[in-house]
Amino acid sequence: MAGNIFGKILTLTTFGESHGKAIGGVLDGFPSGLKLDLDLVQKELNRRRPGQSKVVSSRNEPDNVEFLSGIFERTTLGTPIAFIVPNKNAQSSEYEHLKNVYRPSHADYTYEQKYGIRDHRGGGRSSARETVARVIGGALA
Repeated sequence: MAGNIFGKILTLTTFGESHGKAIGGVLDGFPSGLKLDLDLVQKELNRRRPGQSKVVSSRNEPDNVEFLSGIFERTTLGTPIAFIVPNKNAQSSEYEHLKNVYRPSHADYTYEQKYGIRDHRGGGRSSARETVARVIGGALA
């Protein structure tokens, strides 16, 4: 499978960049008729939020998930569950000084080698922000 798709029977395809409009995903393979605890999903997102200790990013993001499809009245429809989490506090200009410098202990160099391009604004797809989609997928599963 490609690097942005996880799973075989239940698959999660993730998209978005750290400083793009949103992070999101499509979860496919859920049977219909399952009642979902969407409050639990938000609780798990709140646990991964930055700014909760001195050793993580101070970026203040509310991480509020918006489900676009696949759920009706908190029940799965059997169709793909699509969701987004808008990026509200993307301060891309703060990364301009890193445009030509690889950050130590980050995946900037590896990302550029893999894709042939680099998004220096907070790490793009190699940012910890990208874990938002996997937390949602895991909480739903």
